[in-house]
Amino acid sequence: MLADDVREAIQAMIMDHVLAPRERISIDGLARQLAVSPTPVREALARLETAGLVVKEPLRGYYTTPLLTLDQLDDLYQFRLLIEPWAARKAAERADDEGRARLTDELDSADIPDAATYEAYKALAAHDARFHLLITSLAGSDQVRQAFERTHCHLHIFRLHYDRGIGPKTLAEHRRITDAVLAGDSEAADLAMREHLERSYHQRLRPSYDEAARTTEGTSTA
Repeated sequence: MLADDVREAIQAMIMDHVLAPRERISIDGLARQLAVSPTPVREALARLETAGLVVKEPLRGYYTTPLLTLDQLDDLYQFRLLIEPWAARKAAERADDEGRARLTDELDSADIPDAATYEAYKALAAHDARFHLLITSLAGSDQVRQAFERTHCHLHIFRLHYDRGIGPKTLAEHRRITDAVLAGDSEAADLAMREHLERSYHQRLRPSYDEAARTTEGTSTA
C-alpha cells in the first residue's frame, strides 16, 4: 500500500468508529492488519494528527481523539456562521470567470452516496470540504481561508454523523449558494450560505447528536 492508501485506510477506520473515540492505537497491530511496515503507519498517524483525528501522548503513543462535544460543535458552527456567509458574499462580488468556472466544476463533480458508510460518503465529504474552501478562497482573503482550513470541520462533522439523507439536501443547498455567486448576488449568496449552515446544524447534526445522547442515557440506565 502507498502512504496515501495507508492514511485513507486508517482514516476510514476512525470515521466508521472501527477505531473508537479515545482508543489507543497499536502501530504494530495496524501494520499487520494493513500488511505494511510500521513506517507508513507512523507517517499516516502524524498526518492524521494535524487533522485532529489522533493525538500523540508522551510515553503512551497515539490515541484517537474524542468526538466533538456539544459545546465544541456549537463553537464550530458559530465560527462558521461568522466567516462563511461573509465569504459567500465576497465571492459573489469578487469571483472572476475562472473562479466561477471552478465553482461550477466542483458542484458538477459531486455524487449522492448510495450507502451509509464512510467509504461511500468519502467523496461527498471531500466535495463538501473543497466546496466550502473554494468559497473562502474566492472571497479573496488568505487569512480567512487559512483559518477555515485549519478547523478540518468537515472531517469532524462527518465523524459525528452521516446518513444517506444528507447527500441530496447538502448538494441542493450548495446549488443555491453557487447560483447566487454565479449571478453576482452578494445578498443571496450570504443568505444561502447562512441557511445552509443553520440547516446543517439544526436540522441534521443537532437532532442526531441529541438522539445519540438519549440512546447512551437509556443504555446506561438499563
